[in-house]
Formats: sequence, C-alpha cells, structure tokens
Amino acid sequence: MRALSASQLLDVWEQGFGRAPAEQALILLAVACPDLSPDQLAGLPIGRRDTRLLTLHEWTFGTRLQGLVVCPKCAEQLELDLQPTDIHVDSQPADGLQILSLEMDGYQVQFRLPNSTDLITGEQHVDALRHHIFERCLLSARRGKKAMDPARLPEPIVAAIVEKMAGADPQADITFSITCPACGHAWQAIFDIVSFFWREVTAWSHRILHEVHQLASAYGWREADILAMSPWRRQCYLDMTGV
Repeated sequence: MRALSASQLLDVWEQGFGRAPAEQALILLAVACPDLSPDQLAGLPIGRRDTRLLTLHEWTFGTRLQGLVVCPKCAEQLELDLQPTDIHVDSQPADGLQILSLEMDGYQVQFRLPNSTDLITGEQHVDALRHHIFERCLLSARRGKKAMDPARLPEPIVAAIVEKMAGADPQADITFSITCPACGHAWQAIFDIVSFFWREVTAWSHRILHEVHQLASAYGWREADILAMSPWRRQCYLDMTGV
C-alpha cells in the first residue's frame, strides 16, 4: 500500500463524489493498493478493508481522528478525539476468502465474512440490508443430510452465525463508550472509518481547490504544478498573495 499524492487524492474525491460509502472506500484503496485488483479489494473482509483505510488515513491526515458526535438524548454536540490505537483491533482475518463453519443443534452451516460487494449490492435492499448481506454470506446449510433453505434457519442458529462473524472480523464493527457531560446520558457509538475518512477528503478537496484557484489566479500556474508543491511551499506562496 502507498500514500496518496495531492493530485491522486483530488482525483479520488472527484471519482467518488455522490457514490455509496462502500464504493468510496474501494476508490480510495484502488489508488493506494495498486498491487490488488478491483475484485480482490472488493472481496476483502470489511475489517481488513477498514484496517487498510485506517492506515491510509494516518498517512494522509495524521494520527488524530477528530470530529463531532451528537448526544441522542439532549442533542448536545460533543467533540470526538481518538487515536488509531483506540479503534484498531489486532485480530484480523486473512485477505482472501475465509470459509467459516458452525455446527449447532444438528445444523451444519458454512459461511464467509461480509465484504464491500455485499454492501454495494445491499444498497438495492435498504429495507432488508442485514438479511440480504447474511444470505449472500451463507455458502451452505444442512441439517443432517438434508440441505436447508438459508432463509428458514432458526433464529438461534442465525444469531450464532452473526456472533461468529463478528468474532472473526472484529475490526468491522467498532464501537466506543461516550457519556454526555451535559445530561449524563451514556451510549455506545459506532465508528465508521469510511464516512469519517470521506468527510475529511471532502473538506480537504474544497480547501485545496480554493488554494489552486488563488495561486492560479495570482501566478498563472497549472493545477498540476500547484498540487505537486508541498503544503508548506504552497502556503508560503498563498501568504505572499495576501490570502
């Protein structure tokens, strides 16, 4: 995996504008991971994908993860300030297809971990997203010698499969505890690296486009030449223009 240049990051933002989060994640990684094909990236378990995104975020914007969360009880806005170590899980699945199995109450089920393709196709099944992803990940289901319809598995079996998926790919579902200082309400918040990363990419892109406009207007330079400058040198020229 490699870091993204300013020009590449701006291209990524343009390509991913208005796309679904799972597609935006793959657009980012397609540039950062040229050694992997699009199909290989799309097939990464969600936790393995998110680990790569956490590393890429650190290379792009630094180690601090800053943002805002809203208290669900009193609507107070709270500042979020995390380090990668706060949300990084050491246990990770392999990059390729990993087949898991469950034997319980006479049922034998084989399944795999969810990936980005599952999330993208799930956009067409918003009302039943979890069910859609679950069915895509089931490879076989039997009771004794009889094949079972995955849609008819008993709820305890489904719950056990979901639990085993979560245990095999813990980076895919990161939560952390928050207590609101205003009202004392405590809850578990979900950290979504894709949405978090993309908000920062969007804010950076708007800022860099403004800088390019100012420097191009002042000096007549090409966008490529401005983007190739280090942030420090670019800021020096901006200071001289009085911006």
